Amino acid sequence: MLRVESIDVYYGDVQAVGDVSLEVAPGEAVTLIGANGAGKSTVLKTICGLLAPRRGRIRLEGRDVTGFAAYELVARG
Repeated sequence: MLRVESIDVYYGDVQAVGDVSLEVAPGEAVTLIGANGAGKSTVLKTICGLLAPRRGRIRLEGRDVTGFAAYELVARG
């Protein structure tokens, strides 16, 4: 259902997330666990379209949605 493939996310020139991958199958619950500042919120913001990864891909139901804005993702359901 959701596949995140090796994303790198930056705030300006500062790398916040490096080489993160995860997969969520239909009916599955997945959590992100880590210390403060580890990049959990950044990963979620990127999946939701609030940030764009500099590298990597995000696929939703097999469709590449990398870099789509949040409103575009909502419009697609």
